[in-house]
Amino acid sequence: MADQAARDDGRGSGRRRRATPPPAVDGAGERASLAHRAGGGARNSLNAVTERLIDTAPRIRVRDLAALRRQFPGLGPEEIADGLVHAAVNGTAAVGAGVGAAAALPVPPAMTAELAAETLAVAAVEYKLIAELHEVYGLRAPGTATQRAVAYLGSWTQQRGIRLTSPASFDAALGGQLKRQLRRTLVRRFARNLPTLMPFMVGAAVGAVLNRRSTRALAEQVRTDLRAHQVPWDELSPPS
Repeated sequence: MADQAARDDGRGSGRRRRATPPPAVDGAGERASLAHRAGGGARNSLNAVTERLIDTAPRIRVRDLAALRRQFPGLGPEEIADGLVHAAVNGTAAVGAGVGAAAALPVPPAMTAELAAETLAVAAVEYKLIAELHEVYGLRAPGTATQRAVAYLGSWTQQRGIRLTSPASFDAALGGQLKRQLRRTLVRRFARNLPTLMPFMVGAAVGAVLNRRSTRALAEQVRTDLRAHQVPWDELSPPS
């Protein structure tokens, strides 16, 4: 009887062991958790980038038309604009190559920080480009440095020339709508930069190409829009 009970207990415990599945050992749960943490880190990084961009934009040095004409003597609007686009494209390509080369970093949160830094750096270069293109085409935004920054950030998110004409409306835009537009634009930019998370140097090449292509496309769209509303230089009033 004792032997029979032992066998029964053994079969019962075996059934109980089979009824309780062992912990997963294939790493799927760990990968899902890691992806979740990385996604949360990306959202937090993008929120921080949005606030940083809004805070930094008014302090980015934007050359006015007079300074640009001194730097590019004897050139007309299109020639100066070509020079500005060439410099910006090279700048964002260099940023993409630098972050792509850092893809050897082994820690995903560190890569999230690298991509957030790239996104902010590229946004700053493209913001400066858009602001100076407005100067070249005689469409300088009115208002204070902060109000102009809001207008040009809006131009960056919409990929077209500014539409706001009232400085007071710039302050209202800063409250909520602009931030939402900036976040959406930064999310798209962040997603486009994900291929830079490739093996060392492959990611660098991809990052450079993607940034170069994206900045050039943005510049062409904005320039096409600005040309349609261009103000000749001899009709401009001196800047206030």
